[in-house]
Amino acid sequence: MEARRRLAILCSHIRSLDSRPVPLRPLPVSALDCASDSNDQQRKNPREDCVFCKIIRGESPAFKLYEDDMCLCILDKNPLSRGHCLIIPKSHFSSLEVTPPSVVAAICSKVPYISSAIMKATGSDSFNLLVNNGAAAGQVIFHTHVHIIPRKASDCLWESESLQRHSLKQDREASRLADRVREQLSVSDNTENSKVEGSSLIRNHPS
Repeated sequence: MEARRRLAILCSHIRSLDSRPVPLRPLPVSALDCASDSNDQQRKNPREDCVFCKIIRGESPAFKLYEDDMCLCILDKNPLSRGHCLIIPKSHFSSLEVTPPSVVAAICSKVPYISSAIMKATGSDSFNLLVNNGAAAGQVIFHTHVHIIPRKASDCLWESESLQRHSLKQDREASRLADRVREQLSVSDNTENSKVEGSSLIRNHPS
Protein backbone atom coordinates (compact mmCIF):
# COMPACT_ATOMS: atom_id res chain seq x y z
CA MET A 1 0.00 0.00 0.00
CA GLU A 2 2.87 2.35 0.92
CA ALA A 3 4.68 1.56 -2.34
CA ARG A 4 1.56 2.35 -4.41
CA ARG A 5 1.05 5.65 -2.60
CA ARG A 6 4.68 6.62 -3.10
CA LEU A 7 4.61 5.73 -6.78
CA ALA A 8 1.38 7.65 -7.34
CA ILE A 9 2.83 10.83 -5.83
CA LEU A 10 6.07 10.58 -7.78
CA CYS A 11 4.23 9.87 -11.02
CA SER A 12 2.22 13.04 -10.55
CA HIS A 13 5.49 14.92 -11.07
CA ILE A 14 7.25 12.70 -13.58
CA ARG A 15 6.69 10.16 -16.31
CA SER A 16 7.93 6.79 -15.13
CA LEU A 17 9.78 4.45 -17.49
CA ASP A 18 9.11 0.77 -17.84
CA SER A 19 12.56 -0.27 -16.69
CA ARG A 20 13.53 -2.76 -14.04
CA PRO A 21 16.50 -2.95 -11.68
CA VAL A 22 19.41 -5.25 -12.37
CA PRO A 23 18.55 -8.73 -11.05
CA LEU A 24 20.77 -8.99 -7.98
CA ARG A 25 20.71 -11.22 -4.95
CA PRO A 26 19.68 -9.22 -1.86
CA LEU A 27 22.65 -8.70 0.44
CA PRO A 28 22.25 -8.50 4.21
CA VAL A 29 22.25 -5.04 5.74
CA SER A 30 24.05 -4.67 9.05
CA ALA A 31 21.57 -4.51 11.90
CA LEU A 32 22.68 -1.19 13.41
CA ASP A 33 20.35 0.81 15.61
CA CYS A 34 18.61 3.63 13.73
CA ALA A 35 18.80 6.50 16.21
CA SER A 36 16.07 9.13 16.31
CA ASP A 37 16.75 12.86 16.35
CA SER A 38 16.24 15.09 19.40
CA ASN A 39 12.84 16.50 18.41
CA ASP A 40 10.18 15.70 21.04
CA GLN A 41 7.82 14.16 18.49
CA GLN A 42 10.63 12.08 17.05
CA ARG A 43 11.08 10.54 20.52
CA LYS A 44 7.79 8.72 20.03
CA ASN A 45 9.78 6.11 18.12
CA PRO A 46 8.98 6.92 14.46
CA ARG A 47 11.70 4.44 13.57
CA GLU A 48 9.48 1.56 14.66
CA ASP A 49 7.40 1.93 11.48
CA CYS A 50 10.00 3.65 9.29
CA VAL A 51 10.69 1.63 6.15
CA PHE A 52 14.32 2.73 5.99
CA CYS A 53 14.94 2.12 9.69
CA LYS A 54 13.69 -1.44 9.26
CA ILE A 55 16.10 -1.94 6.36
CA ILE A 56 18.98 -0.50 8.39
CA ARG A 57 18.14 -2.80 11.31
CA GLY A 58 18.08 -5.79 8.97
CA GLU A 59 14.34 -6.38 9.45
CA SER A 60 13.38 -5.73 5.81
CA PRO A 61 15.14 -6.89 2.62
CA ALA A 62 16.93 -4.52 0.24
CA PHE A 63 19.47 -4.61 -2.58
CA LYS A 64 22.45 -3.08 -0.80
CA LEU A 65 24.98 -1.29 -3.00
CA TYR A 66 27.14 0.45 -0.41
CA GLU A 67 27.40 0.79 3.36
CA ASP A 68 29.60 2.55 5.89
CA ASP A 69 29.24 3.80 9.47
CA MET A 70 27.13 6.82 8.49
CA CYS A 71 25.01 5.83 5.51
CA LEU A 72 23.59 3.08 3.36
CA CYS A 73 22.89 2.97 -0.39
CA ILE A 74 20.18 0.68 -1.77
CA LEU A 75 18.31 0.20 -5.03
CA ASP A 76 14.98 2.05 -5.04
CA LYS A 77 12.03 -0.32 -4.67
CA ASN A 78 10.07 1.59 -7.33
CA PRO A 79 12.80 2.79 -9.73
CA LEU A 80 12.23 5.63 -12.16
CA SER A 81 15.11 4.36 -14.27
CA ARG A 82 17.43 1.35 -14.28
CA GLY A 83 19.87 1.77 -11.39
CA HIS A 84 17.80 4.34 -9.46
CA CYS A 85 19.17 4.20 -5.93
CA LEU A 86 18.86 5.93 -2.55
CA ILE A 87 21.53 7.11 -0.12
CA ILE A 88 20.12 6.96 3.41
CA PRO A 89 21.64 8.11 6.72
CA LYS A 90 21.67 5.40 9.36
CA SER A 91 20.28 7.80 11.95
CA HIS A 92 16.63 8.78 11.68
CA PHE A 93 15.93 12.37 10.64
CA SER A 94 12.51 13.19 9.22
CA SER A 95 13.60 15.88 6.77
CA LEU A 96 16.66 17.54 5.31
CA GLU A 97 16.41 20.71 7.41
CA VAL A 98 16.64 18.77 10.69
CA THR A 99 19.49 16.57 9.46
CA PRO A 100 22.83 17.69 10.97
CA PRO A 101 25.31 19.21 8.47
CA SER A 102 27.83 16.49 9.30
CA VAL A 103 25.34 13.80 8.24
CA VAL A 104 24.41 15.69 5.05
CA ALA A 105 28.14 16.03 4.29
CA ALA A 106 28.68 12.29 4.80
CA ILE A 107 25.86 11.49 2.36
CA CYS A 108 26.95 13.99 -0.29
CA SER A 109 30.59 12.94 -0.09
CA LYS A 110 29.60 9.50 -1.42
CA VAL A 111 27.63 10.81 -4.42
CA PRO A 112 30.58 10.98 -6.89
CA TYR A 113 31.80 7.52 -5.90
CA ILE A 114 28.39 5.81 -6.04
CA SER A 115 27.03 7.67 -9.08
CA SER A 116 30.15 6.84 -11.10
CA ALA A 117 29.70 3.13 -10.39
CA ILE A 118 26.00 3.25 -11.22
CA MET A 119 26.50 5.06 -14.53
CA LYS A 120 29.12 2.51 -15.58
CA ALA A 121 26.92 -0.42 -14.53
CA THR A 122 23.85 0.92 -16.39
CA GLY A 123 25.57 2.40 -19.43
CA SER A 124 24.31 5.86 -18.52
CA ASP A 125 26.25 9.07 -18.99
CA SER A 126 24.22 11.37 -16.72
CA PHE A 127 22.18 11.33 -13.54
CA ASN A 128 19.77 13.43 -11.49
CA LEU A 129 20.51 14.07 -7.83
CA LEU A 130 17.18 14.57 -6.11
CA VAL A 131 15.80 15.23 -2.63
CA ASN A 132 12.03 15.27 -2.08
CA ASN A 133 11.81 17.35 1.08
CA GLY A 134 8.28 17.64 2.48
CA ALA A 135 4.92 16.24 1.38
CA ALA A 136 4.30 18.95 -1.24
CA ALA A 137 7.62 18.06 -2.86
CA GLY A 138 6.68 14.37 -3.09
CA GLN A 139 8.37 13.04 0.06
CA VAL A 140 6.58 9.88 1.17
CA ILE A 141 9.08 8.22 3.50
CA PHE A 142 9.94 10.74 6.20
CA HIS A 143 13.52 9.65 6.74
CA THR A 144 16.05 11.85 4.93
CA HIS A 145 17.32 10.30 1.71
CA VAL A 146 18.92 11.31 -1.58
CA HIS A 147 17.96 9.85 -4.95
CA ILE A 148 20.53 9.09 -7.65
CA ILE A 149 18.61 8.59 -10.89
CA PRO A 150 20.66 7.46 -13.93
CA ARG A 151 19.76 9.20 -17.19
CA LYS A 152 20.23 8.66 -20.91
CA ALA A 153 19.72 11.08 -23.78
CA SER A 154 16.07 11.48 -24.86
CA ASP A 155 14.72 9.19 -22.12
CA CYS A 156 11.93 11.75 -21.47
CA LEU A 157 11.88 10.88 -17.79
CA TRP A 158 10.96 14.35 -16.52
CA GLU A 159 7.95 15.95 -18.16
CA SER A 160 9.11 19.33 -16.87
CA GLU A 161 12.16 19.15 -19.14
CA SER A 162 9.90 19.78 -22.11
CA LEU A 163 8.45 22.91 -20.53
CA GLN A 164 9.70 26.30 -21.68
CA ARG A 165 11.57 28.13 -18.95
CA HIS A 166 11.23 31.88 -18.52
CA SER A 167 14.00 34.29 -17.67
CA LEU A 168 14.00 35.81 -14.21
CA LYS A 169 12.66 39.33 -14.36
CA GLN A 170 15.07 41.88 -12.91
CA ASP A 171 12.27 43.68 -11.09
CA ARG A 172 11.31 44.74 -7.57
CA GLU A 173 9.66 41.39 -6.79
CA ALA A 174 12.89 39.51 -7.55
CA SER A 175 14.84 42.03 -5.47
CA ARG A 176 12.43 41.67 -2.52
CA LEU A 177 12.66 37.89 -2.74
CA ALA A 178 16.45 38.02 -2.65
CA ASP A 179 16.30 40.38 0.34
CA ARG A 180 13.94 38.06 2.23
CA VAL A 181 16.17 35.03 1.61
CA ARG A 182 19.30 36.92 2.74
CA GLU A 183 17.42 38.08 5.85
CA GLN A 184 16.50 34.50 6.73
CA LEU A 185 20.08 33.37 6.16
CA SER A 186 21.29 36.12 8.50
CA VAL A 187 18.83 35.01 11.19
CA SER A 188 20.01 31.41 10.79
CA ASP A 189 23.66 32.47 11.04
CA ASN A 190 22.98 34.44 14.22
CA THR A 191 21.17 31.46 15.75
CA GLU A 192 24.03 29.11 14.93
CA ASN A 193 26.60 31.55 16.28
CA SER A 194 24.63 31.85 19.52
CA LYS A 195 24.62 28.07 19.89
CA VAL A 196 28.39 27.91 19.37
CA GLU A 197 29.04 30.73 21.85
CA GLY A 198 26.78 29.06 24.42
CA SER A 199 28.62 25.77 24.01
CA SER A 200 31.97 27.54 24.46
CA LEU A 201 30.75 29.19 27.67
CA ILE A 202 29.66 25.84 29.07
CA ARG A 203 32.98 24.20 28.22
CA ASN A 204 35.01 27.09 29.67
CA HIS A 205 32.96 27.46 32.88
CA PRO A 206 35.17 26.61 35.89
CA SER A 207 34.12 23.58 37.89
